[in-house]
Amino acid sequence: MNGSTEGRAEDNGRVFQSAGDQHITEHHHHGQPAFPAGSAPDSVRRPAVGRAPVVLRDRLELMTQLRSALEDDGAGQVYVLHGLGGCGKTAVASEAFRIATAEGGRVGLWVNAPDLASLRAGMLAVAADRGAGEGELAAARNGLRAASDLVWEWLDRSDQPWLLVIDNADNPAILREGSWLRTSPRGITLVTTRQVAAHWWPGATLHHVGVLPREDAAKVLCDLAPERGTAEEAAEIADQLGRLPLALTLAGGFLAHQVISPWSMAEYGRALGRSNELDPIELLDQGAGYSGGDASRHLASTTWELSLNALHAQGLPEATTLVRLLSCWSHDPLPLPLLTGSDIDAVVPRARVETALRGLLDHSLTRLVPGPPRCLRTHGVLLDSIARSAPVDQHDLLVSTGAALLSAVVPDVSRPWAREDPPLTPYVPHTLALLRRATQWTGVGPTAMTRAMACALRLAVALHRSGDYASALSVAQDALTRGTQVLEATHPAVIAIRQRAGRSLYRLGRYEEAEATHRHALADCTAVFGASAVETLESCAGLSPVLAWALDRKDEAVALVRRAVEGRTGALGPTHPSTLIARTYLLEFTAGPETHPDAGAALVSDCHREVGPGHPITLDAELNHGFALVSAALQLRALPLVRNVVTGSEHTYGTDHPKTLAARSLLSRVLGELGRFQEAAEQAELVADARTRVLGAGHPWTLWSLDRLAERRRALGDGRSTGGGEHGEPP
Repeated sequence: MNGSTEGRAEDNGRVFQSAGDQHITEHHHHGQPAFPAGSAPDSVRRPAVGRAPVVLRDRLELMTQLRSALEDDGAGQVYVLHGLGGCGKTAVASEAFRIATAEGGRVGLWVNAPDLASLRAGMLAVAADRGAGEGELAAARNGLRAASDLVWEWLDRSDQPWLLVIDNADNPAILREGSWLRTSPRGITLVTTRQVAAHWWPGATLHHVGVLPREDAAKVLCDLAPERGTAEEAAEIADQLGRLPLALTLAGGFLAHQVISPWSMAEYGRALGRSNELDPIELLDQGAGYSGGDASRHLASTTWELSLNALHAQGLPEATTLVRLLSCWSHDPLPLPLLTGSDIDAVVPRARVETALRGLLDHSLTRLVPGPPRCLRTHGVLLDSIARSAPVDQHDLLVSTGAALLSAVVPDVSRPWAREDPPLTPYVPHTLALLRRATQWTGVGPTAMTRAMACALRLAVALHRSGDYASALSVAQDALTRGTQVLEATHPAVIAIRQRAGRSLYRLGRYEEAEATHRHALADCTAVFGASAVETLESCAGLSPVLAWALDRKDEAVALVRRAVEGRTGALGPTHPSTLIARTYLLEFTAGPETHPDAGAALVSDCHREVGPGHPITLDAELNHGFALVSAALQLRALPLVRNVVTGSEHTYGTDHPKTLAARSLLSRVLGELGRFQEAAEQAELVADARTRVLGAGHPWTLWSLDRLAERRRALGDGRSTGGGEHGEPP
């Protein structure tokens, strides 16, 4: 055979060259070697970190404890730093490493331990650093000697004190099974992990590493991009990012390294707020500057997939589905009863919810917040990251399930609100987040959005009935904005929310907006349902008090409410709760000197029979019956009735509820007109103080109450009776 020959081999391959004939037989055994060649880390004397912080911010208590241990020749101790991925555990370990080596005279040893191969390679490199010979190391690599025994033998024999950092030990099982984590009289071990379960770390001192305080979070951004904005602008971005160190580092990296048309911090903050136009997670990842081996730990889009993959490998695929469901809601504390509803079976079998949740807790993907009620808190950046990776074909189901679970814990609008009902405020951010997610995700259809709107309506009604008009309006207006992105503006769910927004606007003293909103709803109802439909009559009833008491157009208000009474009587019957409410309005609007003393008696009797004493509808009817008696100059007959309404309202709603204050205001008027000036002034003062505290000094009802208080005090000084005018505040 003539001519030259060339050969090339890779990995364990070999090249054979010959000038003559050869017959070669080889046996190839495929699979991973026990210890792959070349897998040892390049260094164990330097932290294997991506982008180290310019300055370690906050962590003062934790760093004080670690510094004290390092400076006092501490040994035989294990410290475990646990927390959500991206919260800065490695940054703390890196700073402790710097203190140990630069200030404490210790040998610093750093091992990255995301998997068994990396852990073994790093720990054997530590043994080599401490003096282990090649023969001993080869025996350990080939399984002829216990590798962990060799490592700790040399750590115990070290001629210098040391700090050993075992970073990213998110699977503690590999540490335990190989007995890789021990104590030594010659040094301190520091472990970073996402695994919070204490049973993995017997005898260790555990420290939770969470998000940064606002001021320190802002400083992180200013450290990285000092020329891009003010400290307050940085603090606002930090709030948007939940003060998570990874997110702050990515944002700072983006701002610092832009070349063409660099953004200011204010521009970056506005971009983060445009979540429907711009993917905030993708924007964050553009700030990544790490190009090392496992970049996924340094990206907002992928860092939590490591934990979810680990849970899947442990037989908990439901954990991924559960956290996707959590991503429908807000990062605010989520009451745990939300996860107990039967509707959760649509995405996670109820029998597996507890186990899946425990997995998320153990891997720091969420955490418990003490109650009552006990809650979960999941970081917002994590939720956005999970949401963007959720399969499109699951979006509709997740939104539907999220809405069903929320609806199950919000009071049914068909029954009256009661003081014993659980607080509703915790559910507001989750309802708004669900609506936002429904419009951000593709594949969410009209049915799922309608369910989300129905949930928002129930919450808005319940909040309104509890007297929290501002929150009720916030929910209603956000639902209008989001819902009309998927549904038609004349969809029944949209119209119902618009009606509710009009009621809250009226209660907040925004009368012109209330009128415009109600008229919009009335026009839509008439066009969609017809002039005599129940939905249209609801708009008539909603618009009437705005016209009667805020805009001084009582004749129009009376005409509308008569229409509502007649229509509801024909469609529902004269004693249906909706008809009783309309009759109560009519009694109030038509009260005057000519009102017959028994005009309201039949209404009150019907309420007692149909819904019972103490029911909110009954209290409203009794109050307006009392008002009609006062308007007819029958104060003595009205006084005991109004006193009973005040007592009943206090029991049903509490002392500061607007309905209680409306009743107390009428009581003050009755007392004043009967010449009982001291009592009248006392009641007026209670009303004015409560409205100032609850509604604010500038609310029209507060100003009205202050005027009435001044009148009562003048009457008390003059010894003369003054009329209070119309009570003007419908229940």
